[in-house]
Amino acid sequence: MTTELSSYLDAFIASSDEGSFSAAARRLGLTPAAVSKSVARLESQLGVRLFQRSTRSLALTTDGERLYGQVRLPWSEIDDALTELRQGAGKPAGTLKVSMAHTVGRHYLVPLLDGFIEQYPDVMLDLHFDNRQVDLVAEGYDVCIGGGIELTEGLVARELAQVSVVLVAAPAYLRRYPAPAMPGELVRHRGLLRRSLGSGRLLAWTLKHRSGQELVASIRPVAVFNDPEAIARAAACGMGIAMLPLPHVLPLLENGELVRVLPDWHANALPLSIYYSSRKLVPAKVRVFVDYMIEHFRASGHPIRFSQA
Repeated sequence: MTTELSSYLDAFIASSDEGSFSAAARRLGLTPAAVSKSVARLESQLGVRLFQRSTRSLALTTDGERLYGQVRLPWSEIDDALTELRQGAGKPAGTLKVSMAHTVGRHYLVPLLDGFIEQYPDVMLDLHFDNRQVDLVAEGYDVCIGGGIELTEGLVARELAQVSVVLVAAPAYLRRYPAPAMPGELVRHRGLLRRSLGSGRLLAWTLKHRSGQELVASIRPVAVFNDPEAIARAAACGMGIAMLPLPHVLPLLENGELVRVLPDWHANALPLSIYYSSRKLVPAKVRVFVDYMIEHFRASGHPIRFSQA
């Protein structure tokens, strides 16, 4: 493969990932004009148009989508292999693009990263915070950390922690509205409900007692959110009772802004896991990051705190 073709593919893939020549240029350390010219030369060599261009948008054509789908992952693997060879065989190096949920990332993962940076100075972390489910391969992520991500073909998931879901409210709310003694009494309370990002449906309150009994609780909804961090804050402000995974409410429980409601009842969320591509050549930067996060997350004690029912 010629150096020119390599640079053309770099420009094409970066432009496809970022959705603009300007963003691709920033990522590659080039000018937008240089990126546009490289893409144009690739189109000329292939004899097809890869992008529909306008003054405000850049969109892949059908041919562009086909090429992107065929070369994105193989080209990433080749780039990883070449980076490792340049930096030393098997030495972790290069940019590591990581997706993580807002609350879990800020409160529990970011504090662990300083040690990783000290240990692997040639790896540059590119961190993205998002509560939606990302497409790890299509969006060019090396690693994703979250809960409930669909394990499609080509992905590996390694568990970080089991997660319990609990009922919480502000002390001020419970002074106005006495805490329920049984799930059946929730119907008389204000509920802060959560909408699934994937389906758009309201998430049911399926509760499990310590004895093993299960039921679906009813509550009067006063507000619906699609963001668990916003629900936790609304509950802390006294708006009503919320049902949330422990990672989202632990800081507020510990500082007294929230208290548990019906503490003998809880629900189970899908595990918090770290995901990466199952491709044959797992880059050293991915391998060491996954191993580091699993080791240090477990040592932090968070898995025990997250699973307390």
